Amino acid sequence: MKQIVCDIIKKLDLPGVTFSDVRLTSTDSQAINFEKGVLKHISTSYNSLAIGIRVLVNGNWGFAGTDSLKEEVVNRMIKSAIDNARAGSIFRRHKLDLQPAKPTIGSYHFKPVEDPFLMSDEEKLEYLGKIAKELTLNEKIIYSYIYSIFYRQYKVYANSEGTFVDTTVYDTNSAMEVMASDGEQVMSRNYPGHMAARRGGFEVVRNYDFPSNTGTIIKEAIDLLTAPEITEERADLIIKGGHLALQIHESVGHATEADRILGMEISYAGKTFIKPEMLGKYRYGSELVNIYSDSTDPRGIGFHPVDDEGIPGKRVDIIRNGILVNQQTSREVAHELGLEPSSNMKGSFANEFPLVRMTNFCLEPGEGTLNDLIKDTEHGYLIDFTKTWSIDDNRNNFQFTTEIGWKIREGKIVGIVKEPTYYGITAEFWNSCDRVCGEEEWDYFSTFNCGKGEPGQAMHLSHGLSPARFKNVIVNVKA
Repeated sequence: MKQIVCDIIKKLDLPGVTFSDVRLTSTDSQAINFEKGVLKHISTSYNSLAIGIRVLVNGNWGFAGTDSLKEEVVNRMIKSAIDNARAGSIFRRHKLDLQPAKPTIGSYHFKPVEDPFLMSDEEKLEYLGKIAKELTLNEKIIYSYIYSIFYRQYKVYANSEGTFVDTTVYDTNSAMEVMASDGEQVMSRNYPGHMAARRGGFEVVRNYDFPSNTGTIIKEAIDLLTAPEITEERADLIIKGGHLALQIHESVGHATEADRILGMEISYAGKTFIKPEMLGKYRYGSELVNIYSDSTDPRGIGFHPVDDEGIPGKRVDIIRNGILVNQQTSREVAHELGLEPSSNMKGSFANEFPLVRMTNFCLEPGEGTLNDLIKDTEHGYLIDFTKTWSIDDNRNNFQFTTEIGWKIREGKIVGIVKEPTYYGITAEFWNSCDRVCGEEEWDYFSTFNCGKGEPGQAMHLSHGLSPARFKNVIVNVKA
């Protein structure tokens, strides 16, 4: 496969092509899903091939992708990419003069503890099937599921500047959920949440220790049927990692993808309230809020040696001491905004055009444990496990609901509440952050399902963070 990519790069050394790159991906995946104790679905795909060819001609990008390695098809894609660039350049107001980048040569090949693609299906089904049965044993549980998704991708990237990198990654996503009913209402509990993906193989499933947590979520789902709701209008909230990851994702991560500033995503994924003149000046959050993009940390599934246009992995401050200082960028968008490219240009598969995407998008830790923070809270709620959410297309006004909350009074947890819901405006919310837990509470929370682009792409990415407290948040618009 390396030789195929090298051969294509050589063919792209043509008059008028000022930059070119080639990606090849081979992807394996398996999905297993049990519902109500019964195997509902299992599907496996091996060696799903894709090639993407991108060229810069007349100051404009051209792209073509295929799933075929046949020479005649590849040659046709080269012609299509060049033709697309020339045709598009007619409508481009400002020709792109791509700033050169130093070449990177390297390899990265992750090795899981347990390779799910070398395990028998019977072993995986037996393990998950026992958990699925356990989830059905209480009569108040009307629905349950457990799923695991295993993913392996080999990628080769090369460009006309001399960069040549190949990588292999393994990602696993697994979760379970139960729904309880008393005949009038339904309450749900998920574990370990909707940001449960991790880099690794079947060891990720084992490390979550699902057997020890089935009883917990069953009891909590049933208890939620009779739990009270939050009645006050405002309250202090301590948000744990699984849900705080989504809050960061939606109200900071997507908002600071710089292609949105230039209107490149308005038709599908929305725009952003951020303007170029806000960089270096705008108070996005309190002084405790430090958020960065870091594609150099292999613990997160957003790690890469280079992004999909040849920029080496970087750690870039996005918000420093509450001030918006940078954006997630591509080489083109960075040039437009007078910034350095941040290594955030990614495509899910090689035959998809790369877009500005989050990689490892993280909240820097503060000090202290979660127990310390609870003890320091006179009156508030600890919340986690996302249930529903919405945010406007400017990434500004939002509403989030979690499955469960724990009432805090005088520094102690005194009970649970059902479906805590809170509302906010992005900058006001992040400015209300008055404490972030320390390194000992910090971890990665990841997803397979960040959507962007037309046609849509689903990206794997991570958020590193520890629990944080937000003061005087609106938790009941009816009060």
